[in-house]
Amino acid sequence: MATGNIRKPIRATRNYARPTSPSTASASASTNETQVTVSYTPSTLGPAATSYVITGTSTNGGATVSTTSTSTSSVTFTAQGGLSAEKSYTFSVAGNNYNSSGATITTSAVSTALGLVLDYLVVAGGGGGGSSGSGGGGGAGGLRSTITATGGGGSLESQFYPSYSTNYTVTVGAGGTGGTAVGASSKGTSGSNSIFSTITSIGGGFGGPGGNEGVTSGGDGGSGGASGGTGGGSAPFNGTGRISGTGTPNQGFGGGTIDTTTGYSGGAGGGGAGAVGGNGSGGSRGAGGAGVAVSITGSSVTYASGGRGGENGGDAGINGTANRGIGGGATGGSTFPAGNGGSGVVILRYLTSKGTITIGAGLTGSTATDGSYKVTTITAGTGNVSWTA
Repeated sequence: MATGNIRKPIRATRNYARPTSPSTASASASTNETQVTVSYTPSTLGPAATSYVITGTSTNGGATVSTTSTSTSSVTFTAQGGLSAEKSYTFSVAGNNYNSSGATITTSAVSTALGLVLDYLVVAGGGGGGSSGSGGGGGAGGLRSTITATGGGGSLESQFYPSYSTNYTVTVGAGGTGGTAVGASSKGTSGSNSIFSTITSIGGGFGGPGGNEGVTSGGDGGSGGASGGTGGGSAPFNGTGRISGTGTPNQGFGGGTIDTTTGYSGGAGGGGAGAVGGNGSGGSRGAGGAGVAVSITGSSVTYASGGRGGENGGDAGINGTANRGIGGGATGGSTFPAGNGGSGVVILRYLTSKGTITIGAGLTGSTATDGSYKVTTITAGTGNVSWTA
């Protein structure tokens, strides 16, 4: 058997040397300042990079953005991708080679004063109250907001980034009608939805009827809309208030169970965007659920409160305030009408320097100035809005 040196196979090895930085890098904002493109040229010296890490650091308090890309030419950052409005950035580009990160090259500063960044408040119409003694209060209209946490325990919503010269649909929901059967029992009607583009708030549920029909539950507000209260009937016709709307997120809550320990029971208050409605008992009305205070117009205003329940021998139902999405109050006696729900509203806030809004046909609205912002309040109708730079 031949003997001798046995040659071991030679293993291929990877080059883990750090890649050199790109030879050039620059950053520029788009014409309407809605995005920033970082361009770079790979170096021809040293080991090649297999990917690039591009990081944007704000020079005046904005959020940091970063991405890894295999592109050998450019990447684009947008507001939706994390860029902060009205901030300036510098960007660094570093080459990656397997597990090793190379040196960086840094661009000059670039402004990202994003073109259109909208805060919004979209409130639906409130539900109408129930008629006859001890009717249930109407539920509040749904409330969605980027300024204050959305109604029903929902989270603060993200800002909206519209494009210039593009139509966006707006609908302002009407309030529901209060029960009309004076001298008898009848339920109210639910409020209507309010819409801005893809953002929909659901109308508040109707208040249940009073009297011996009080076993009827108030209307369900659905996802985003608070539920109506239940009318209180003579024992044993006690009703149970709707506890919440269906669907998530942003749902309001309805009135609680009616307590009938006496010959009459009070009507449950309608649910508000901020809290459940109160119970009615012993002929007394339940309080409407609390709304949510929002300062999008520059001052704090409470929207989407529930309507109060009825009280045996009491007064007429109170109409919900227009353009607040407040539920209508129930009647306090068989000879009084129930309250109508208040209409909804759509409010849009944006920087004055970033464009001019056009409110289209079919809509009723106006625009006011609040410091460096314009605030457009649309109070009725269905139509389109658009902006020009």
